[in-house]
Formats: sequence, structure tokens, C-alpha cells
Amino acid sequence: MENIQKYFCGLEYPGRFIMGGQIKDSEDIFLAYGITGRSAASQARRMIKRENGIWVEPTDPELIVRGNPDLLIYPSMLFSPHGLAVSNGKQTLDILKAVEATREPVLALAHALKDWKYEPDEPIYTPRISLVFTGGFNLGLSLIRRSEFGQVIREYFELPLVPGKGWLIMTYMGINTDPVPPFFGEPAYLEVAERRADELARSLYDSLQPAAGKKDLRVAVAAVIASGSTLEIQQIKIINREET
Repeated sequence: MENIQKYFCGLEYPGRFIMGGQIKDSEDIFLAYGITGRSAASQARRMIKRENGIWVEPTDPELIVRGNPDLLIYPSMLFSPHGLAVSNGKQTLDILKAVEATREPVLALAHALKDWKYEPDEPIYTPRISLVFTGGFNLGLSLIRRSEFGQVIREYFELPLVPGKGWLIMTYMGINTDPVPPFFGEPAYLEVAERRADELARSLYDSLQPAAGKKDLRVAVAAVIASGSTLEIQQIKIINREET
């Protein structure tokens, strides 16, 4: 089993990614969300903490206007007493609403995402990736992607929490080609030794450092530590490229 440093250093362009798991020797859980981008509009973003979560916002409004604002500005993490939701788009809002009706992670995801499709960024058709945690011993991950013939494929994963381990899902496979290949398959299962939000965010960000001569595609990484039983947020760390 690979650790996060070894896994991420082999990726040039994962797009956006979500990771969730359990801290080693603790009942606390961790969540992480990261952004990499190739275009000027994709790189003109940052993550900021708000009262109910972490949001993606523009750093340069003119560059954002050239892109699709609905795909570039959204809540990446939302927190409530009912559950914690993470996604790469505005579906995060629907997921948080769904956990008020059910505490089963996969059911919440299926209910919240039944009308959502992959992103309309032809020819890539970026998948929508999402996570929900409602307490207990499992978390839910979902992947909404486009089939070869244009149909919507929705996949849901109910995954166990194991101390010192985490589950990872990405929008792309990590290869920087045109068009970039969307992610498919099961979430990656990785060792996570980090115990604090600042350690986890820094490890993820540094692991994505480009090889010599390659463009730096890192945009931002956010990491959260929360109680596995009460869902209380204990630590938050955000690293934005503009501030490093």
C-alpha cells in the first residue's frame, strides 16, 4: 500500500481530488480537497474559510469571466451537525441538504446527485466527485462520469474508516495530455501518517510539486480534522498557491 507522498508525486495533473479517512490512533477523521489547474482561469482561484465550510472563489474576476463561473466558484466543503460534505462543484449544497433526511452516506449521495451529470466541459467532460460523512464507521464517495457514448454513469462507494488509512478519488487520472483522461475505477486506498490538518495539507501540496522543467499546476489544498462521533470541526488548514 502506498502512502500519499509516493502516490501523489507520480501524478502530474490529477485535476481536483477528494480524500477522506481516519487519523492513526484516534477516532478523529480527516477530509481533504485539492485543486490543480492548467488554464489561467483554473489557476485564478483560491479557497477561503467561511462559517459553514470552505469555498472556492476567484482571485482575478476577469480571468474567471472567461471561464464558466458555475464550474469555478462553489462550496468545496460544507459542515453541519448532520454531516460533512465535500465535492468539486455546487452539488455540495444538495449533499448537505440530503444528510438531513438520511444518515446513510450512500443513500444521501444517491438522493442528492440523482439529477446531476458530469461537467459540460467538452471534450473532457470532467467527472463530478463527492464525499459525505455522517458519523459512524463508514464514509461515502461518488463518481459521476460520462460513458463512451454520452450516457451518465453514477457510481457510489461505501468505504470503511480504518485508522491511518484514507480513500482518494480524483477527476482525472493524473496524466497531463489533451484531452486529459477522466478518472475511472475504484477509489485509491492509501496510508496516511499525518495527524494534523496543517501536516496533511502541506504533505499533499508538496507531493504535487512539479518535476524539473514542468509547469506548476498546484492551485490550493484544504485539510480538515473532525470528530468521528460528534462531527465537530477541530482543525482547518488551507494552502493557496498565491500565498506560498
